[in-house]
Amino acid sequence: MPEALHPQVLVVGGGPGGYVAAIRAGQLGLDTVLVDAERPGGTCVLRGCIPSKALIHAADKFADIAGAMATGGDALGIAIDAPPRLDLGRAVGWKDGIVDGLTKGVDGLLARAKVRIVEGWGCFTDAKSCTVETKNGVVSITAENVILATGSEAAALPNLPFGGNVISSTEALSLSELPERLVVVGAGYIGLELGSAFRKFGSDVTIVEAANRILPRYDEALTRPVRRWLQRAGVELHLGAKVTGLDDTGQLLVETAQGPRAFAANKILVTVGRRPLTRGWGLEEMALDMAGPFVKVDDQCRTAMRGVWAIGDLVGEPMLAHKGFAQGAMVAEIIAGHRRHFDPASVPAIVFCEPEIVVAGILPDEAKAAGIDAAVAQFPFAANGRALTLDAGEGGGFVRIVSRRDDRRVLGIQAVGRQVAELAGEFSHALAMGAVLDDLAYTVHVHPTLGEAIGEAALIGLGHGLHV
Repeated sequence: MPEALHPQVLVVGGGPGGYVAAIRAGQLGLDTVLVDAERPGGTCVLRGCIPSKALIHAADKFADIAGAMATGGDALGIAIDAPPRLDLGRAVGWKDGIVDGLTKGVDGLLARAKVRIVEGWGCFTDAKSCTVETKNGVVSITAENVILATGSEAAALPNLPFGGNVISSTEALSLSELPERLVVVGAGYIGLELGSAFRKFGSDVTIVEAANRILPRYDEALTRPVRRWLQRAGVELHLGAKVTGLDDTGQLLVETAQGPRAFAANKILVTVGRRPLTRGWGLEEMALDMAGPFVKVDDQCRTAMRGVWAIGDLVGEPMLAHKGFAQGAMVAEIIAGHRRHFDPASVPAIVFCEPEIVVAGILPDEAKAAGIDAAVAQFPFAANGRALTLDAGEGGGFVRIVSRRDDRRVLGIQAVGRQVAELAGEFSHALAMGAVLDDLAYTVHVHPTLGEAIGEAALIGLGHGLHV
């Protein structure tokens, strides 16, 4: 006979949104059950954000050593006589150790919050009831409140399904051997991050993108330093190119601006985006409204069904872990009786390519399209002492602030450069507090740091920049 559970809160999906929702619900004294077929952490911890950044860091280390190999040393005067060797399997093992540690940490947090974890695949029979096939038998769960946090999965191309040498980012992060030739389909953030990392490891990398520029969501000023790095690094880039499939020998067939091409590759990494995971768990039995491929929710993440909530990648862009964190905690608090809604001034995005890109708030072109009379102020990292000590010749980066011309309200902040990901918190904070240029200009920023560029850009916006 199936075990029957009747919790106050049922969370389906143990990724960033789901496990945070469960932890917060438990902290608030709600009887909570979390259902997931795998270890807690979801795509972010298990096969996305964390493992990719671990391998990107390993690639950076390897590239730094390789750059110091030449006789006489690199630009910093560091010389290494013997060429470095890469043991990709060991690097992947190190990455897996980080993932294991984080999942154990999440397990501990869930246990402290008295959340019961049911390991298995849940399938809904109606909006509030699901059955879970576990290794110990079937568990039946009926809850007062349901939080859907099923996440997303890698999208494939119809003419290039996953399998064999055609892989997604999941498989790319677990390779035991370095591919001599790697073709990346898609020049979005995942394709550029992983393509750049494998190039640093030593793979010959070709990137194929259907749009006419890399990172099509961002403007040319932000992406130009990244494209320069790709060219210097020897990455072959084909823009405005359409993949048509594979030939009989496994070569990738592409219609390029110069005509049809066939690319031989040990691995073909497809990174054309992600889609919400809506199949296989009974969504069709729940009578929820949809917004295209996503579950439709309001600003409290309520669905059309009373007592059913949806968060994270399942509810739309931006499909980012930190959005899921925020929505998960919010929904738990609403269920517990708190007054909350989800309306952030910005959900920042970071591209961990070379150099890094941070985008918070609106871009200059978006302000113009919205009919906003906006001013744009930009400070180059070429005039920032800390950036010069980090760049070692890369250059080309900047911090840029978009503000209203009338009241100087900050609408967006962007940056491109080495290690600028660590500035994202200040960008987001400025937008959340409704900062004006004066707030940023007259905040004392520590010298020498990259953060000084934020204050300097604000001073330029006020008409009296100091260090340019």
